Amino acid sequence: MAERSTAAVDVADNSGDEPLTAKADQTTSDGVAHNRERETDSEEAQGSGGTEGPGKASPPELHSGHKLARRYRLEECVTRLDGFSSWRAMDEKLRRAVGVHLLPADHPRARSVLAAARSSALLGDPRFVQVLDAVEENDLVYVVHEWLPDATELTALLASGPLEVHEAYQMVSQVSGAMAAAHREGLAHLKLTPGAVLRTSTGQWRIRGLAVNAALRGISSDTPQRTDTEAIGALLYAALTQRWPYESDAYGLSGLPKGVGLIAPDQVRAGVHRGLSELAMRALANDGATASRHESPCTTPEELVKAISEMPRIRPPEPAFTAPPEYQRTTYQQGTYGRQSPRPGATQPLPTPPPPLQSRTGTALKWAVSALLIAALGLGSWQLADALMDHDKPDDTKQTQTTDGNEKDGTKPKPTKPIAISGAQEYVAKGDAQAPEDVRNTYDGDSSTYWRSRSFLDGPEMKPSFKPGVGIVYALGSQKTVSAASIGLRYAGDHTTITLYATDSTSSSTPVDSMTKIGTITTSGTTAKITISKKTPTQYVLLWITAMPYASGDQYSGAGYKQAITDVKFTG
Repeated sequence: MAERSTAAVDVADNSGDEPLTAKADQTTSDGVAHNRERETDSEEAQGSGGTEGPGKASPPELHSGHKLARRYRLEECVTRLDGFSSWRAMDEKLRRAVGVHLLPADHPRARSVLAAARSSALLGDPRFVQVLDAVEENDLVYVVHEWLPDATELTALLASGPLEVHEAYQMVSQVSGAMAAAHREGLAHLKLTPGAVLRTSTGQWRIRGLAVNAALRGISSDTPQRTDTEAIGALLYAALTQRWPYESDAYGLSGLPKGVGLIAPDQVRAGVHRGLSELAMRALANDGATASRHESPCTTPEELVKAISEMPRIRPPEPAFTAPPEYQRTTYQQGTYGRQSPRPGATQPLPTPPPPLQSRTGTALKWAVSALLIAALGLGSWQLADALMDHDKPDDTKQTQTTDGNEKDGTKPKPTKPIAISGAQEYVAKGDAQAPEDVRNTYDGDSSTYWRSRSFLDGPEMKPSFKPGVGIVYALGSQKTVSAASIGLRYAGDHTTITLYATDSTSSSTPVDSMTKIGTITTSGTTAKITISKKTPTQYVLLWITAMPYASGDQYSGAGYKQAITDVKFTG
């Protein structure tokens, strides 16, 4: 199964409708949530189908490749739970990856999910993962949101240890400021967990699932500001200690020892920043009391922002200084300069000089070397003289010799010429097309544009029973004899197999078996050069891919076996 980015999919936290103080769910590093409810319904959660038990609204029976609004192509189901499902999808209009939440229009929470998504979309704050679309269509309600391939969940960051002090400070500052802005607009999160907080590659912290995650789970609160503030306190506590501030284990973190109550972070782990430790205690449900200072609790994100502004600013750590390497003395230094002075009274051993070549063997070796040098000088002088004499010969002599050599077969080698491509069309032997709108990118002269295949789970050899291959038919304008082809590939690895066929049209109705095979190549690089073994005049050439390497996910498709083509050139 292809690996997924930890932050790209906005999976609703599967912790049920319990408050933060209850035992939360475990979240794996690949972003797919697991809990008791999903494990109970494991058969239904696997694959693209399945229904839930009686009394629950059944999730839509959808599969990979299904399109919503003729635009959003579903690629992979990452959560199917409690009547709704979450998908990784492709926005084919804007050519970007998106996330999609789906639930039936008759689901008891469908109206509230739509209302929450539309309200969240109106906020437009870049500190939140943006809602892009919220639609009710064909008995379905779906919410489309941003996909962040370069971001990492706080859950994954804490798996390797607590955050560095400055990172924890930045996290609580940015999350508190974002939630204060949301509450000023009347929006609450109510499901602010480590899986809902993401750090991008630029160091910015972003929050996903504002209002929507709670609506999907049917969660509400009489004190939404207090709920979100306590959640921020729990996030800071976990960031400082790598522990969850309640007795139950949650989100891959161990809980506190049973029966001891809530203890300050600096008492849980040595070296915790005192100011951040007190801030976490003021945000959590402990009446604001700490061991050393008795300050009022923070009950709203706005109060938390104010408390952070009153703290001394925590600066990032200084970059580590690397000392230059020590000066290395060389054998060039002679005499006493640069050498260690001998200790008084110490006897310094003198180096033994190498024995001179005074024996019979040494004399013979010297004569042999001298003879070789004389022979080499003689040979070099002879070759130089021969070259000068050949240069002084008349031009007609050389021309006669050249003409005689070429007239033995009566022909001269013909230089190859590029063959212009007049058009192209994607060839679909079975199943759906890959990216027919991008076919022209393979011969537009721009190496930065590509035609891409979809991502396949099996490989590198493609499965004839499912998809025998993918490819493009190129029109050459008229009958041409192709002698070679050059193809640029996007993904290297084990391995890509390309075969060229001469065919009679650009139509996919002509089976590959009836075409004339004119060349093939298997490569692990990003360039394929095919020398045509069978010179066959043809007006149309099929470029047919039957094996593709494994590549990681990007903004166009998830990880899997796939390939992309650019800069296709034919010569004849």
